[in-house]
Amino acid sequence: MNPFFELSLVLALATVVAVVMQRLRLPLLLGHILTGILAGPAVLQILHGQEVLSVFSQLGITALLFVVGLSLNPTIIREVGKVALFTGIGQILFTTVVGFGLTLGLGYPWLTSLFLAVALTFSSTIIIMKLLSDRGEEHSLYGKISMGFLLVQDLVATIILILVSSLSKDGNLGQALLLTAAKTFGLVLLLSLIGRYLLPRLSRMFAQSQELLLLFSVGWGVGMAALFSAVGLSVEIGALAAGVVLASSPYRFEVAAKMKLLRDFFIVLFFVLLGSHLAWDSIAELMPHAIILSLFILIGNPLIVMAIMRALRYSKKTGFYAGLTVAQISEFSLILMMLLAQKGYVDQRIVSLATIVGIITIAGSTIMILRADTLYSWLAPYLNIFEPRVPIKSRTKKEAHEASVFGCNRVGVEFIAPLQQKKIKHLVIDFDPSVIERLKQQGIACRYGDAHDKDFLDELNFASCKILISTIPDPETNILLLQKLQKQSPESIMIASANTPEQAERLYESGASYVILPHFLGGNHTAMLLQNFGLRKAKFHAERAHHLKYLQNRLHA
Repeated sequence: MNPFFELSLVLALATVVAVVMQRLRLPLLLGHILTGILAGPAVLQILHGQEVLSVFSQLGITALLFVVGLSLNPTIIREVGKVALFTGIGQILFTTVVGFGLTLGLGYPWLTSLFLAVALTFSSTIIIMKLLSDRGEEHSLYGKISMGFLLVQDLVATIILILVSSLSKDGNLGQALLLTAAKTFGLVLLLSLIGRYLLPRLSRMFAQSQELLLLFSVGWGVGMAALFSAVGLSVEIGALAAGVVLASSPYRFEVAAKMKLLRDFFIVLFFVLLGSHLAWDSIAELMPHAIILSLFILIGNPLIVMAIMRALRYSKKTGFYAGLTVAQISEFSLILMMLLAQKGYVDQRIVSLATIVGIITIAGSTIMILRADTLYSWLAPYLNIFEPRVPIKSRTKKEAHEASVFGCNRVGVEFIAPLQQKKIKHLVIDFDPSVIERLKQQGIACRYGDAHDKDFLDELNFASCKILISTIPDPETNILLLQKLQKQSPESIMIASANTPEQAERLYESGASYVILPHFLGGNHTAMLLQNFGLRKAKFHAERAHHLKYLQNRLHA
């Protein structure tokens, strides 16, 4: 079948299944996996050659982890580094040891049991980040902690994958480990130099155009992933590293907002491909073992995470929500099992078992995470054993500012001085890279972004905003800002801008506190001067002197 026609059928089927899942109020992610099962060899047999789908799904993984990397700034690492390390390593050790004993008890040989236990250890960064994004909780405390220990797991999984790949060549683990360390160190050093000296200049140049910024973002993420792959490291870690390098850039929020659109499309094909890999010939035989192992992952992993986080003095609620994020196996698990099968260490039957466990745990954990609030309300009375005596208090979700100024142009700059004089904590948002650079040099809190981008606006904290000032004369953008402000802080002041009286009237009707009409204000001010000064030339000369001084200050600001 023609690859384009094949892909078109898969996307059409995915759309139909997604509509059904939405009507049934079930997660769309499950619908994508179901699409893969229906399109695969077991049912409709639409997917004959999976090369094209594999490429697109790999792009989805790259885009997702690139976006994840953009949020891994040093502040988050300092905030959750300790708990991420302890929880990530602790969960890996627990699952490996208990899983090894469990699989031995099910009658598998010791080497197969060991490989299977290790494969069941890792949780899916892709799935969890998608679910956290759907819930809007990437920046919550438990979201940051989950992001941290999933990163630890991904690093461990990458090392294991590299070592398993090396065994097929010479079986020398020490040599493979040294080679991996050398490659990683070299790439980290290279990326550090690029991120410090070259990337800031490139990003400023590309930020001048939104099309160029999108192209640069895709090229940087995919290029770094390809570079890591070319030297024998993981594509996933390469994409993550590409995002981390950009995490300190003032343009990271706009880059993330643009990449999320590509991520959401391509990640659908990853889950379709995952569902199509299920082999049905031995499903009846493997199902009892798959259910036992799935229950172990769905229940055991959250409990150990809650226990570790309780020891680190996190509340039972934070531990519960974070624990749910490890209640499934990872794409690394399936990749590892397929690689082991290719090397002859396990047979295809074990790969099918891991795939069934993956589907059960992904489906189960997805439902659990999306229904986490209801689950917690039911189980909270029984979770007091996980509540420390003096819990660590949750930090604020997003940085708070009392005032937000959108657009620091000729009008917007006028508001900075009075906000500073009144000591009102403020944030300036602008779309011009040169403006952002100037504000940073002046020590003014600022952020590069498009006020018309809903995904970007979701990154801002409107709940703490007491006054929002928009000097953008676009009525649609101002109405969008008004809606965001009224939803999260209905008592706040909104000062907007307009070009015409009709636009100003529309903004007033939408709830704006005051509307700036720059062209009309200039004429109105001059008319007031004429009314006050009359025909006295000396008065106009005095006003002229004040105006010249003001203009000189503006020019040299």
